[in-house]
Amino acid sequence: MKKQSIWQEISMSTFPRLSESKQSEVAVIGAGITGITTAYLLAKQGLQVILIDRDKLAGKTTGHTTAKITIQHGDIYHKLIQDFGVETASQYKDSQLEAFASICDIIQTNQIQCSFREEDSFLFTDTTENVPKLEKEYEAYQQLGLDGELLPSIPFDIPVLQALKLRKQANFHPIAYLNYLIEQLKAMNVEIYENTLAIDIEEGENPVIQTADGRVTCQHAVIATHFPMYDPLKMFSIKTYPSRSYVTAFESQQPYPGGMYLSIDDEMKLSLRSITVDNKEYWLFGGESYKTGQYAKETSPYDELTKYAMDHLQAKEPAYQWSAQDYIPPDHIPYIGRAKEDYPNIYLATAFRKWGMTNSMVAAKLITDLILKHDSPYEDLYKPNRFHANPDLKQLTKNGANVAKEFIQGKIQVNDESIDDLKPGQAKKIRDDNGQIIGVYRDDQHQLHGVDTTCTHLGCEVNWNQSETCWDCPCHGSRYDIDGNVLEGPAIRNLTKKEM
Repeated sequence: MKKQSIWQEISMSTFPRLSESKQSEVAVIGAGITGITTAYLLAKQGLQVILIDRDKLAGKTTGHTTAKITIQHGDIYHKLIQDFGVETASQYKDSQLEAFASICDIIQTNQIQCSFREEDSFLFTDTTENVPKLEKEYEAYQQLGLDGELLPSIPFDIPVLQALKLRKQANFHPIAYLNYLIEQLKAMNVEIYENTLAIDIEEGENPVIQTADGRVTCQHAVIATHFPMYDPLKMFSIKTYPSRSYVTAFESQQPYPGGMYLSIDDEMKLSLRSITVDNKEYWLFGGESYKTGQYAKETSPYDELTKYAMDHLQAKEPAYQWSAQDYIPPDHIPYIGRAKEDYPNIYLATAFRKWGMTNSMVAAKLITDLILKHDSPYEDLYKPNRFHANPDLKQLTKNGANVAKEFIQGKIQVNDESIDDLKPGQAKKIRDDNGQIIGVYRDDQHQLHGVDTTCTHLGCEVNWNQSETCWDCPCHGSRYDIDGNVLEGPAIRNLTKKEM
């Protein structure tokens, strides 16, 4: 079994680290599907573009997606109608339909070999209290003109009370798709740099992106990262919260019946689709979502998913296991557009709520329109500095309270002062002689790895993630390896190592 995503069986081109100063019309920070697509659309319009990423291309959330190209983003449409009205819900639907069509057009026009497949998409529930949610979502489909159908079951041995089908959605192999876009970027002379950490942005008529080893001066700066490193209003730490989810890929003893599936039940939000690789049909089974750094079960998410798959899906032993992180906005709508009215040449795209395939194209098209000074009907819908009393205020209060609770608990809940009983593969937090909290991990060679557990982002105490052998921040989602090196932002500085 491989602890990597199935998409990573395909390699991507590699690029150098930026180690000097550069100038460009547009600089895009973040080379996941959003940044790559944005660079592609801008370069096709004749703009000079530089694309940088702190790691490898598509190495984080994009490389660990389930890659459903769908506008069925959970039970979102009745929520949007309830909170904002039919017009706003219709705008969201239209923007997603346009994005869906754009992705399909790129694939079909250029005959990209990326396992593209049209599939129906299904929401389902196993709980009596959620049946009305699906019925309301179906009513929203009818109001918005979506081709939906309520069903009593889905073609799996999974407990289901009701399902909602949306016809003619799709899925694909995201890395195969992006490899085509990367080749087009190279042909259009787009400069691409990996392992290039963007540290800060100097605002101005020509923004300057400070990197670890250089700087990029540009007319327009686009931040296409899952958590923006530029937060002028200091709000994203409470406007969004980080969520991890897990995927296991396996062959089954039964043929896959087609379709893409998602449970709307809070206890276990299950996701299911298939992909054929090397003539083998793998079922991609995901779920076990939780706030990063706050996993509460004794068993690992992978074990929970594997047991469920074997009990209900005739699964064979897992062939792949991986996880991903996303940020969740309070009103269900991503933040895309100008970061700040005072400096309209800095743009953000973040908080896609686990629906990055169509939202990446929404972001790329909207930001391209803004840079080219074209009118977009979706500018106000996705505006990053928007605020609604309902539901934003309630969720902001909830997020703030959760961060405060985790911050305080992290400082006081350390009771074990001994590491003598620490077994290989285990970790714990202790206090040193000065009362400082130290995270200690013992590896398979019995070597101890110690770190100061204070997150370098905003000072919360990180928690141990046994399933992925790393330290995760429960406040804002930064993640570190056993030696304190940053695995995932928003943190840009490593934890301090401690000699043990």
